[in-house]
Amino acid sequence: VQLQASGGGLVQAGDSLRLSCAASGRTFSGYAVGWFRQAPGEEREFVARISRSGANTYYADFVKGRFTISRDTAKNTAYLQMTRLKPEDTAVYFCAADTGVPKLGELRRTSGYDSWGQGTQVTVSS
Repeated sequence: VQLQASGGGLVQAGDSLRLSCAASGRTFSGYAVGWFRQAPGEEREFVARISRSGANTYYADFVKGRFTISRDTAKNTAYLQMTRLKPEDTAVYFCAADTGVPKLGELRRTSGYDSWGQGTQVTVSS
């Protein structure tokens, strides 16, 4: 699976942004997709995940109610709609694919994903 994240940019606090993750190389509906982020000097952290069918979604507590993950099988693309952005949301955002059998203990860990995109920078100014 090859993934390409895009849509990042410089925005002000309170603004919205939509990230895209274009996928290729394998049937898109055959794997779950996750979003992670990494701020300078910090570890990569889980943001959101959507199941293969799109029926199940998971979010980190710090984005609940602000971010929405979705997927469009016809476009082989997953999205992360971000609203009410805060300066602490500043990070490089990565999308990742979990092509294996989902493991409950791994859904929010980087080890639960086997393919990664290159990341897109999101900067939120105060």
